[in-house]
Amino acid sequence: MSPSVPTRPAADPAGRPAVSLRDAKLGYGNRLLWDGLNLDIAPGEFLAVLGANGSGKTSFLKVLLGMAPLSSGSLTFDGEPARRGHRSIGYVPQQKHFPPDTPLRARDLVGLGVDGHKWGIRLRGRAYRHRVDELLAQVGATQYARIPVGMLSGGEQQRLRIAQALAPNPKVLLCDEPLLSLDLNHQKAVSALVGQQAKGNGTAVVFVTHEINPILEHVDRVLYLAGGRFTVGTPAEVMTTKVLSRLYGTHVEVLHSKGRIVVVGMPEAVIDGHPEGLPDGWPADDLAEGA
Repeated sequence: MSPSVPTRPAADPAGRPAVSLRDAKLGYGNRLLWDGLNLDIAPGEFLAVLGANGSGKTSFLKVLLGMAPLSSGSLTFDGEPARRGHRSIGYVPQQKHFPPDTPLRARDLVGLGVDGHKWGIRLRGRAYRHRVDELLAQVGATQYARIPVGMLSGGEQQRLRIAQALAPNPKVLLCDEPLLSLDLNHQKAVSALVGQQAKGNGTAVVFVTHEINPILEHVDRVLYLAGGRFTVGTPAEVMTTKVLSRLYGTHVEVLHSKGRIVVVGMPEAVIDGHPEGLPDGWPADDLAEGA
């Protein structure tokens, strides 16, 4: 589906979306990821971004981060043109373990989100310590604040990354596959943290993932990317046999069982050794990050 009018949830009190895309198009060479994307993301909304490898999920985040320009169209945050390094945007990267000998304590990692953007010598007084303590408590990490990050589990490290991303009180929180390599309990805990940030603090969340089930109870809408096409809607509207079959151009069975969504028969997104016919010159980091 490529709507001609913006797709949006109910209007927020301020009447202005946190993120707005108009007639957005993104492509590399002869490879089109999407065209005609009109999307408003409201404050407090949790948007899940789904799709096969190579569909452009990570590229979508890079556009929002200002790391990749749109081929055409516009992008604004809270009514302002998008730019790289915007302090109203928080970013949670994919889970990557710190080496065991990393000389950085948990609270120091979170502290980088508080003043890591500043140059030169930083005077870390009472306000800094209070903010770090506040962030650690917010994500339930106070008990291991002084432990080296390399000694923590993947779930504990991801809590710290969320705390770091929340340090500037972002209006938009971008999450790039933050549940990878986490067990089910940590997936649920991290998902709940992000969901609470959306609903409790009015932060717009864009959550890229391969698996919707761990976040299903928190999701308001889904942006599903596939083969240069997209569709936007609630999970109940998008995650259906009819919609995904139309999107992929082949029969895809979607089963709903005990509150879980199971997708059967989704085509492998590999053609001639490249995800979805990926052309030469495609940014290699998109493949590494599971775009």
